[in-house]
Amino acid sequence: MPEQGVTVGQLLLAEYQAVKDEQKARIGFRDNLLYVTLAVVAAVIAAAAQAKQASMLLALPPVCVVLGWTYLVNDEKISAIGLYVRDELGPRLAQLAATGGEFPTFGWEAYHRTDVRRRTRKAIQAVIDLTAFCAVPLAALVVFWAGADGGGLLVGLSVLEALAVVGLGVQVLLWTRPARPARTPL
Repeated sequence: MPEQGVTVGQLLLAEYQAVKDEQKARIGFRDNLLYVTLAVVAAVIAAAAQAKQASMLLALPPVCVVLGWTYLVNDEKISAIGLYVRDELGPRLAQLAATGGEFPTFGWEAYHRTDVRRRTRKAIQAVIDLTAFCAVPLAALVVFWAGADGGGLLVGLSVLEALAVVGLGVQVLLWTRPARPARTPL
């Protein structure tokens, strides 16, 4: 029995399935990071309140920065996968199908981006991200600074943490309005 070859179309469809599976996994992971952040924030605040130690709140900024950065990186990869499907895989499959542009491949990848409420949702999501990953740890730092129960080393550490949180906030805002990156054809 002769072996059957794999067509370019089959390879592209297999690649599509693989990147969509990765995108789906990243979406689940990214979305769970918000819940993890809320749980960590609640645990640290409860522990600090119970121990009456404002210095324990210094644990929040690094945790929120790490979780927030991980959230942003996954969000960027999710968007990059969508862009790749729209700009690379779709057109290559359409070319193989020789449809002459009559049939948009993977239409959902572009269609869902045309929703008139998309900008509003993105703005609201940016506020949620800034609140969870930046405002909460900055508030914890303010409580720490107001309590003045830390020595010079802890105050210095808190200033570095504040700078890291502000840096993350800048990245959240920059990612809210992403520029379409230049992609070189494969």
